[in-house]
Amino acid sequence: MSTHANVGGSDHTGPMTCPSIIPPYLLAQLAQSDNDLLADRARRSLRHDRALRTGGRFLPPFGSGPAGTRPAGPPTRAPEPPASPGLDRTISDAQHQTTTPGVTIRTEGQPAVADPAVNEAYDALGYTWHLYDEVYDRNSIDGKGMPLLATVHYSQSYDNAFWDGTQMVFGDGDGIVFERFTKSVDVIGHELTHGVTAHTAGLLYRGQSGALNESVSDVFGSLVKQHHLGQTAEQADWLIGAELLAPGVHGRALRDMHHPGTAYDDPRLGKDPQPADMDHYVDTTSDNGGVHINSGIPNRAFCLACLEVGGHAWETIGPVWYGVLTGADIEADCDFSTFAQLTVDAAASTYGDGSAEHTAVRGGWATVGVLEQDGGTTSSARRAAPAPGGPDREMARPDTEVVLRRTGGFAGITRERPFSLGDLPAHDTRNWQQLLAVPTLDEIAAEEGGHPDMFCYSVTCRQAGVEVTVNEPQLPEAIQALFERTLQG
Repeated sequence: MSTHANVGGSDHTGPMTCPSIIPPYLLAQLAQSDNDLLADRARRSLRHDRALRTGGRFLPPFGSGPAGTRPAGPPTRAPEPPASPGLDRTISDAQHQTTTPGVTIRTEGQPAVADPAVNEAYDALGYTWHLYDEVYDRNSIDGKGMPLLATVHYSQSYDNAFWDGTQMVFGDGDGIVFERFTKSVDVIGHELTHGVTAHTAGLLYRGQSGALNESVSDVFGSLVKQHHLGQTAEQADWLIGAELLAPGVHGRALRDMHHPGTAYDDPRLGKDPQPADMDHYVDTTSDNGGVHINSGIPNRAFCLACLEVGGHAWETIGPVWYGVLTGADIEADCDFSTFAQLTVDAAASTYGDGSAEHTAVRGGWATVGVLEQDGGTTSSARRAAPAPGGPDREMARPDTEVVLRRTGGFAGITRERPFSLGDLPAHDTRNWQQLLAVPTLDEIAAEEGGHPDMFCYSVTCRQAGVEVTVNEPQLPEAIQALFERTLQG
C-alpha cells in the first residue's frame, strides 16, 4: 500500500534529522587515510555526526537494557525567531564548539562582516530563498515564511555541512581534502531543498523514492547556482560541490549531473560510483537502497532535458520538476518510472503535447533507460528494495564470519570490514553474538524509511542467516557504537 503525500496544502512537519552534505561513507573512507591528521579530523567529524543524529542522546552500555531500547524525547533547542513573510536570515558562530546556534554575527539587512564564512552563508541562503520566491512563488522552505538560520565554524576542522530540520550548520573542512563548507552555493541549495521535499512530497528515503529525494535536492541546488549566476543550461557546469574539493584532490566535484560516475577518482575518496542509466542501476541494501548512487540517473535525465531545450533551466524544465514535487499526484513511495511519467505529463500540460519541452523531458528519461522513446516504461525501471525480516537464531561461534558495511551520506562513500567474531575484543565478540542471535536488527530495519544524507549499516552473516540493512536514526546508540568500533578495527 503506498503512502500518499497529501501534497498541495499538506505540511510534512516531522523533523529531518541532520541531512549532511558529505556522505558518511566518504568520511569513513578518509578516516582510514595514512595521513594521521586527515584521518583524525574525519573520525572527529563522524563522532560529531553520530551525536547529532541521535540528538546527543546515549543508551546504557550494550546488553544492559532491553534490545532495541531507545531514549525518549528530543533534545531541547533554542527557540526560533518569529516567522516573517519575507527573507529573514540569521548567521551565528559556533566558535569551534558543537552547540548551535552559537553567537549571532549577522542578521537580515546588516552589512557584510570580516568573516568570509558568515558572508558566504548569508548570501547562499539568500540565493536559495530568491529562487523559490521569485521563480516558483514559494515563501521560504516551508512555504510559510520560515526564517533561514545558519551556524558557521562548527567544531574543529569539521568535514561536513547539514540541515538539521531547523537550520544549516557548516564546518570549516580539514583543509586537506575539503575546503570550508560555506563556499558551495549548490550544496547549500541541496540541503535546504531536502526541507522543501519534507514539506511537500515527503519522498521516503529508501530505494528509488530516496534516490529521487536526493536527485531533487541536486536539481534545485544546481538551479540555485545557475539562477544566481544568470547561466543558461549550456553555460552551467552541472556539478555539485565543486568548490568543496581542496587543491590536489583528483576530481571536479562530488557529483556530475551531466556525466554521472566521472566526478572524482582519488586515492583518498575512491571513484565516483554513480551510474548514468538503468542498465547500470545498482541493486543494493546499502545506503538505504543506493539513494546517493542511483540518484545520478534522474539527475542526468533532468540535465539532458534542460540542455535539449536550452535557455535558463529554472524557467524551462525547472517548473516541470517543481510542479510534480509539490503537486497532488506524487506519492511518498514514488519510483523512477512514476516520477518520469508525471514529469512527461506535466510538460505536456504546461507547454503542450509535442512541444520542445515535452519532447525533451520524454527524451531525457528515455536516454537513461527509465522510459521507452514512445513513453512506455522499460522493464528495468521498477525495482523494489529488499524487505527485512528474520527469525531468532542460535548463538554464533567465535569463528563466524561477518561483513559490516556503512554507506549513505552526501558523497556516497562506502566503508566495509569483513571479520570473524573471534578477531574482536572479548566484550565486542559477546555483543555481536547477542546481536546476531536475536531479531533486533530485523525489527529496526522494518521501521519506516530513513533520513536524507545519513548513514545506514548493512550486516551480512551467512552462517547466522543474517542479511539486513538498518538506518542510523533508528539505531540505539549502543549498537551504533558497536558498529563504529568494529569498522575502526
